Formats: sequence, C-alpha cells, structure tokens
Amino acid sequence: MPRRHRVACRAAYLRCYPERPGRGSIANVSIVRRMSLAIGSLLVITVYGVVGYMILGYNLLDAVYQAVMTLTTVGYGEVLEATPVRKAFSTSLMILGVGIALYNLTVMVGTVTEGDVRKYFERRRMDKRISGMGGHVIMCGHGRVGRSAREHLKNIGSQVVVVDNVPDRVMHLEDPHLIGDCTRDEVLRAAGIDRARALIATLETDADTVYLTLSARALRPDLVIIARARTVDSKEKLVLAGATRAVNPQLIGGRRMAAFALNAHVAEFLDVVMHDEELDFRIEQIRIPVDSPLAGRSLGELDLEQSSGARLLAHRPGPRMPFAPHPSSDTVLEPGSVLIAFGTMAQIEHLMDQASPDPGTLGAGPAAPGGPVSPIIARTSA
Repeated sequence: MPRRHRVACRAAYLRCYPERPGRGSIANVSIVRRMSLAIGSLLVITVYGVVGYMILGYNLLDAVYQAVMTLTTVGYGEVLEATPVRKAFSTSLMILGVGIALYNLTVMVGTVTEGDVRKYFERRRMDKRISGMGGHVIMCGHGRVGRSAREHLKNIGSQVVVVDNVPDRVMHLEDPHLIGDCTRDEVLRAAGIDRARALIATLETDADTVYLTLSARALRPDLVIIARARTVDSKEKLVLAGATRAVNPQLIGGRRMAAFALNAHVAEFLDVVMHDEELDFRIEQIRIPVDSPLAGRSLGELDLEQSSGARLLAHRPGPRMPFAPHPSSDTVLEPGSVLIAFGTMAQIEHLMDQASPDPGTLGAGPAAPGGPVSPIIARTSA
C-alpha cells in the first residue's frame, strides 16, 4: 500500500477509535510530576511567608525562621512583638501553608515508602539499557503467543524489548520492557523502533494490530513487521496496512496438525530444524547486500556448498518473488536476493561471513561429516 494511503487509513482509524488520554502513558511521568508539584508548592508557600515577614519588619534570618516555624507548627513563639498585622499574616500563613505543607510532605513520604522512587530509577536504568540496543526485536503484546515468540527469540540469542499495557505481564521479566500502549508513537520510539530489526504484533484485537502496523510502518518504512491475525479475513487487511507478514496461529496450528497426521517425519524434521535450540543444524536465510563480494557472481563460480559445507536449498531473486529450489550453478546472485541454506551453525555462520561486505578470504569453511555436501548429522549439545 502506498505511504499516502497508509497515512489516510491511520487518520481514519483515529476518527473511529480516538486515543484515550493516558492509556499509553509510560511510567515515571506521574512520579516526577507529583514530586515536582510537592516540592514546588512547598517552596512557593515558604517564599510567601519569608517575603511577608520581611515586609512586616523581620530581617532575612528571622523571617525564614518565623516562616518555617509557622509552617512546621513547632510554635516556639514570636521573634518580634505580635502586632495585629503580624497576627493576621501569621494566621493566613497557617491557613494556607500548614495544610499545603502537611499534604505535600505526606505525598513525598508516601512516594518514597511505597517504592515509587525505586521504580522510577529502575525505569530510568531500563530506558538507558534500551537506548543502547540495536538490531533487536520489539514484541508488542505479551500474552500466550507473545510469550512463546519471546522465549524462542531469547533461546536463539536475539535481543527483545517487550511492550505491554498490563504491568503484571512484564514486571517480572529480566528482559528490557516498557509498560505502555504500543499503538502510540512515543512508546514505539522509546522501544527503539528506529534501531530495531523487526516488530512482532500480538495485540488483543485486530483493530489495535492494524493501527500498530500503520504507526510502525509510518515510523520505519523498512522495518520487518510480523502481525498476528485473529481471523483469516484480517490477514489481507494487515498486509495492506503495511505488515510484512500476517500470521494466524489457529490456521498454522491446524495445518501443522494435518501435516503430522499425513507426513509425520517431514513435519517433525522441519519442526526440529526451525525450533529445537538444542540441535546444531539450522535452516537460515542469507541475504546478499549490494556491496557483498558475492553480488553479481554465479553459484558455479563461487561454489558455496564446497567452501562452506552448507547445502543451498533455494534461491529467491527478490522480494515477493517465487523461490527456485536447489538453484543451478548458473544462478547469478543479484543484490537483494536471498539464499536458503541448511547446515550446522558453524557452516551457516561461515556462509554468512562470505556474503557479508567484509568477509575476508573465501577460504574453506567447516565441512559436513562425510564431505562438504554429504547429509548433515544432528548433534545434540550437552
């Protein structure tokens, strides 16, 4: 969908689903505001007392002493003779100041004793931690699907920032997290969307997921966005809104169950290769960047299977183009194309190094057991 159409869709969504004030506010703002108001009002009422007493004939030290003594209700007595005017001013200071002082002192003590200050500094440390991350995955929504996706990403070594508007879902996490409405731009920016590798949307409603997709795509046109679709009909709408992929867990789950029923060994093999972190072999994608030394060269010239030990399963010439299984030796690797490779982690990493802009030499990589293109044997880590 063109960018102008997505912007128009986003505006239309806002008219139908206006944002609720404070729904997505990030924690810490209210704490700072409460403490600032409390300290500011105490300073204002103290200055009022000091200035008033100085006008009534007190020097600066005596005015400060008398104002503080009145506000704290200590009651040592008058520094100077209590004239009717001074009595009237002291009465006004008591009425205005004592209540304000006691209330704000209660607010400050409560903020400290209830742990709000500790939470504030923890939040600051978390924000600093997120600001130093790059190439991470933003997980929007931490329900059952979100938890499963996060655990898999963590197991394969990816950095994850979790965003959810329900504190109980994320407060226990050691991973970087934010409490807020991820459909709001400021929350996405706080999660580091400008430095993220991908965003996974697993929100409670398809309407929120559509708006999140529109917002994320507007902020990062090149971001990989994977959106969970609750219904089959909403998949197309999510893709039109800007999602790279729209996934319906029920549909995928049903198809996998059918695959296990009819092709149990094939389904189990693919499941193990893609999701079992204890095994040493993987199916991975290798993108050919513009400045890659492989760009513009043929597979026959490069002989990647011999040099890396990984088996090339498929080649995709460009985005949304069909895959070519078992690419031939005369296949030319154009910039932006993708190779699907199968092999051990060491072989895959060597192949990625070859495709990177500064791979060094294209020397021989780790060979598979029995030769460079022999069947890969699974190794279970200890």
